[in-house]
Amino acid sequence: MQIDYSGFLVAILPIALSPGASFTLAINSALAEGWRGVATIIVGTALGIYCHALLVGLGVSSMLMAFPSLFHLLQIAGTVYLLWLASQLIISGLRARQQDVSLDPQPVTLSQAFFANLLNPKAVLLYLTVVSRFTSQSGNLSDFLLLATLHIVIMASWLSGASQLLMTSTRTISTATLRKYINTLGGTVLLAIALSALIP
Repeated sequence: MQIDYSGFLVAILPIALSPGASFTLAINSALAEGWRGVATIIVGTALGIYCHALLVGLGVSSMLMAFPSLFHLLQIAGTVYLLWLASQLIISGLRARQQDVSLDPQPVTLSQAFFANLLNPKAVLLYLTVVSRFTSQSGNLSDFLLLATLHIVIMASWLSGASQLLMTSTRTISTATLRKYINTLGGTVLLAIALSALIP
């Protein structure tokens, strides 16, 4: 059996296009740094996706799942990290309402984007349970890396398109105003994502 690309596309599209941590960080970075900020999020997320593909392809993720306590620690680490990112965005948004909104925000770094994806337990489960269904019968590492590349192309296209629409809207709405509400809303979304990881 060969890699089922069409089946993978059907499965991954709704997942890749749903607003998550990477989407929230990309929108925030688009307002803070423009295309440079968006590119940082895309590269960081891509590295995280490749890491998950590598870990599953090498069987490391399967070993992790075999020890529930270790997987639980990953869930806790991922939740704490997302809560921290969420708090940074919310605080930035609230301060923008009280202070000079023209102040330069702290940009999201490559490592922050990378760890937001790498420490996400749902990403581990995605590659372990969903992506593995569409590899060839041998299920070797190259299959996972090829599907991860397709996932990254979809992710990068979606984040680029959404960010472009947002940056275009700054022609009619001030960047400072957008930043104020996007940061607060984005932080709230990340907070919801982090808390949802605690629900069995």
